[in-house]
Amino acid sequence: MRGAFMTIKAFIVTAVVIFCVLFVYALTSVSVFPDGERYEYYTGTSSEEIIVSRSPYKKLFLSDIKGESVRYTGDRAEELISRFRAKILFTEEAAGVVNYYCYSPLLKNTVLIGGKTVNLHIACSGSETAAGTPVIFGGF
Repeated sequence: MRGAFMTIKAFIVTAVVIFCVLFVYALTSVSVFPDGERYEYYTGTSSEEIIVSRSPYKKLFLSDIKGESVRYTGDRAEELISRFRAKILFTEEAAGVVNYYCYSPLLKNTVLIGGKTVNLHIACSGSETAAGTPVIFGGF
């Protein structure tokens, strides 16, 4: 009887450990941008493949992710800069779209643009905002 109890106890402990590991993985692997309307994940060398999804959880099932971006309705630039405690390094404006190139201490992947280390790119047209880390690949 005691052997069966020890076996069940070992099984339960193992299951709890596996659950905890998977839970931590899920928390650290979900998109860094919450509540988006459309997500893009960039994989492969030089972000050659773009995977589009409506779910921030799609990232859990991908490997070799080089970056990600999200689309929001409305102007969310100020909110995103504040949320990520980002410093605006420089801006560009073209065709009614303002691009903010920023550095956030909360994001790890970076690119070098014009001698500046960028890891948060926000593009805002007023009616729509896109945010990407380290930058938005493709168009807006």
